Amino acid sequence: MLPAYGARRAEVGDSADECTYASFIILARGGRRHMDEFIGGGIRFILMNFTATFTAAGIIIALVLIAIRRAGRHESFVTLLNWFLLVGIGITYIYNGIMHTVFGELSAQLIGWEDNGFQAEVGYASLGMGLVGIFASLKRMPFSTKFAGLIVPTCFLWGAAATHIADIIETGNLASHNAGTVLYTDIFIPILGLALWILSYLTRAREVLPSEGFTPHSAIAGGRPADRNL
Repeated sequence: MLPAYGARRAEVGDSADECTYASFIILARGGRRHMDEFIGGGIRFILMNFTATFTAAGIIIALVLIAIRRAGRHESFVTLLNWFLLVGIGITYIYNGIMHTVFGELSAQLIGWEDNGFQAEVGYASLGMGLVGIFASLKRMPFSTKFAGLIVPTCFLWGAAATHIADIIETGNLASHNAGTVLYTDIFIPILGLALWILSYLTRAREVLPSEGFTPHSAIAGGRPADRNL
């Protein structure tokens, strides 16, 4: 009787171990599925709201560099401006250009408009703005170049915002890229960029080269030594 009892007990123990292992596998698979969904959802959110997330990424990188360098006021503003131009304008609008040229039909669907070819024109314009943004973000570029890197997308974004608002009023189009986060970033990202430019310009060094008079043009176009180091 005792050996039989021991055998049954061993079988019960093996069954319990198998159940525990099976439960662990189920939990692991479920956890992995939830993790995959979480990561996928995060990537989807970043790419669907790229104007906000890319700009935020550039600002965060700039803030980290400012903290590491213990930068002064002017250097801090310039760092924020350069990273805004690089990521918030440059990378953002190169990505926007790719989306509108390569994935034009999808872009039209996200905006809630017809696929009629407008995407290609917007895409090529975006690629140009992105390249100018990257070029203007270089430290050696003067304030005039940095301003040019801001004013073009400012006109584009505020014009786009006005168009989206008119479309919402006229047709009730509440598509994600017509009435969602993109609409708000169309309005506020230019304000942020221009504010950083103004703060960087107002906190610059005040010296003027002896051979150059103090005129508005020389002040903006690189007449100041500090401008050449941006």
